Amino acid sequence: MAPSFKGVDFYDIDSLLSDEERMVRDTIREWVDDRVLPLIEEAYIERRFPEELIPEMGELGMLGANLPEEYGCAGLNNVAYGLIMQELERGDSGIRSFASVQGALVMYPIHAFGSDEQKETWLPQLASGEKLGCFGLTEPDYGSNPGGMVTTARKTDDGWILNGTKMWITSGSMADVAVVWAQTGEIGDTKGIRGFLVPTDVSGFSARDQKGKLSLLASDTSELHLEDVEVPESALLPKATGLKNPLMCLTQARYGIAWGAVGAAMGCFEEAQSYAKERVMFDGPIGGKQIQQVRLADMVTGITQGQLMAYRLGRLKDEGTMTPQQVSMAKRANVDMACEVAREARRLLGGNGILVEYSAMRHMANLESVYTYEGTHDIHSLILGQAVTGLAAY
Repeated sequence: MAPSFKGVDFYDIDSLLSDEERMVRDTIREWVDDRVLPLIEEAYIERRFPEELIPEMGELGMLGANLPEEYGCAGLNNVAYGLIMQELERGDSGIRSFASVQGALVMYPIHAFGSDEQKETWLPQLASGEKLGCFGLTEPDYGSNPGGMVTTARKTDDGWILNGTKMWITSGSMADVAVVWAQTGEIGDTKGIRGFLVPTDVSGFSARDQKGKLSLLASDTSELHLEDVEVPESALLPKATGLKNPLMCLTQARYGIAWGAVGAAMGCFEEAQSYAKERVMFDGPIGGKQIQQVRLADMVTGITQGQLMAYRLGRLKDEGTMTPQQVSMAKRANVDMACEVAREARRLLGGNGILVEYSAMRHMANLESVYTYEGTHDIHSLILGQAVTGLAAY
């Protein structure tokens, strides 16, 4: 007898969660159903991030949810945080990306590497959504190799002067503060890479929307330009002393992506499952045809594997034993799985699958970006290759 499950939970992972974790998941799931899904189609077509959702995200504790309560954050464990990312990306990758950047790439480095004053000033405002942040690491010519960055920070008597360009920056055009990583020594000296909190209204700082995107259309993606931007010494993140620090931030973001990709796949499967039961062809629902049942079987199997990997990774993170290589495996495997599920869901939907009123094509296009950002699929392959051989291939 086939198991009975609510949503997509073939292995009853729900029973492994605590009451608090289930409550968090259900609260965000309901919010996504009520607030995100009714508007995301229009936002996607209009190529705009639905900023009207930000105050609600702050109020519900989604921003920096696994950071301490003393700074206005929810103080949740990492499994609960992952479930938030899962549900947000079930709505849209752009919504999860916004929350990931705000929490893992802006709030996390301030908490981990910032001064007490920086934490007290910025974290409560970022947690509420009153202030927005962005993460400036990737450059036009340096994505997979961030250590080669050419953005510079020159020390002066009064502080620092920053020059450079950053690219593919989520929330860049909306942000009040940018976490900018810059080279303070010789170009290529990764030990000289430091992080700075740069208010976006400072002279010489500008952001412009990234034009021509065919993916993540309901997400703010920008280029940042810094031309003789002067910041005081207090803008420096004092505990950030090399390339390892922005990479630590990326590990936090990749962790959230490993959960988020599962959510996107779940959204695609639920849509395909429902459609297969209702769409009649050759005198019966297409869900009764072998080829579509094979599709659905493959989809739910991939999702279940992804759920188990994300869940175990979350428990390891809460235990303090998670490694960056384990995160690479989960990000790589789950995004690849979600891309396949989205593609098969779109194919099951037939011609209707290309319409915006169905989510599969939107998820499919979005996930192609997720496949690439926060470490490309191929780079994570090499990280795993080094882990199992001890030999670096890059």
